[in-house]
Amino acid sequence: MLDAAPPVTPQPESERPNLGNRLMRRKPVEQLVAESGQGEGGALRRSLTMWQLTMISIGATLGTGIFVVLGEATPLAGPAVAISFVIAGLTALFSALSYAELAGSIPVSGSSYSYSYATMGEVVAWICGWCLVLEYGVSVAAVAVGWGEYLNELLDGTLGFTIPESVSAPLGEGGYINLPALVVVLLAMVFLMGGAKESARVNTIMVMIKITTLVLFCVIGFMGIKAGNYTPLAPLGVTGISAAAATLFFSYIGFDAASTAGEEAKNPKKDLPRAIMLSLLIVTVLYCLVALVAVGAMPWQDFEGTEAALAQIMKDVTGHSFWGVVLAAGAVVAIASVVFAVLYGQTRILFAMSRDGLVPKVFAKIDTRTGTPKANVVIVSLFCGVLAATIPLGELANATSIGTLFAFALVNVAVVILRYKRPDMARTFRVSLFPVTPVLGFAFCAYMMFSLPGVTWAVFGGWMVAGLVFYFFYGLRRSSLATAEK
Repeated sequence: MLDAAPPVTPQPESERPNLGNRLMRRKPVEQLVAESGQGEGGALRRSLTMWQLTMISIGATLGTGIFVVLGEATPLAGPAVAISFVIAGLTALFSALSYAELAGSIPVSGSSYSYSYATMGEVVAWICGWCLVLEYGVSVAAVAVGWGEYLNELLDGTLGFTIPESVSAPLGEGGYINLPALVVVLLAMVFLMGGAKESARVNTIMVMIKITTLVLFCVIGFMGIKAGNYTPLAPLGVTGISAAAATLFFSYIGFDAASTAGEEAKNPKKDLPRAIMLSLLIVTVLYCLVALVAVGAMPWQDFEGTEAALAQIMKDVTGHSFWGVVLAAGAVVAIASVVFAVLYGQTRILFAMSRDGLVPKVFAKIDTRTGTPKANVVIVSLFCGVLAATIPLGELANATSIGTLFAFALVNVAVVILRYKRPDMARTFRVSLFPVTPVLGFAFCAYMMFSLPGVTWAVFGGWMVAGLVFYFFYGLRRSSLATAEK
């Protein structure tokens, strides 16, 4: 058990750090761990097991990427979309190894934000945290948008009607507002306010339903595979495969969600690394299997413009709408569980940032009855719900991917810095082939970022500028380290 960090002694005015030093001030690992679980007016409760942590990561990852984004990536790569999944998975794997080491060493709620704070300083931590807000908050909205597509497929197959486009699509896509997307975010909000243990049980049930649904798709879809659908393997070349991989990286966002539960895990130092690696393995195997079956059962050209592609394949292979309905029902549950788990992660990251004084204290306020940051959950849910109801999926997915890749790149840097600066620190998991593995992780993230379109970079640049403005006008003076220096 790490000892609590000694209190910071106020410095004389003449010895106060200059701006450069203030930007690079670090929060000691011991202090991060000592503050674990503590919020405004209460504390988070340690109740999550390794299995529940794994289900949180799978719940946050396995969903829209395979049910919705597959239909957008296949026209870019053709039958080689399975290779694109492998490339995206390798990018995630290298970063997952770094996450696993840091999660076992610094078991707190802030995920890569906290790891950056301990290794690269406050301004880098803020940038990382701001990227995580983009990763988690915006991906909740993006996932919720995809939920409406499968909900309409389910309603059409069971009740014979669909929600009118005017209230099921955002502006620019034929409608005025996406009400289903707003509804699924608000439902997740209600469950999250019940407490971490209760939320984890609901999440586990939903995860098991969606794994069963995807296995069922593979079994039925296999019967419809035509060898000719795999040729030519890469009709759009390596460029198409890379572009699809960058888009599909969205499918892996969320495997790090277990690291956001560091302050609610029963045995975080051992369970967090295991949960991260196990969840990524399960998700990658399922993605590759589903992609191979899907492009074998439907010509890759037919994916373009096809909503709820997996449900369509089930109907085409069996000749009965029943199986398409079953798939749509599974997708509705699957995508809802992603909204649920990712929203959980977002609230815990903001909890950590709030405790450090970088965002308003309301995000760290704990409800004493449930042991959850209830106000945090409500604010984040309403923000994500409005975003989901008004912004198209494609723009959200790409913006989320670039923010995630940037945060992952910083994690790979953080594990190198901490290994050299604190070589004797107790680690329950160590990255193998160090430092080659984190260097490769950083390189993969950079490559994927530069595969994204220019408009995504423009959005990302605007987001970063807004974040830095907020930091210099708010966080720089109000951070807990700043107040300790006064």
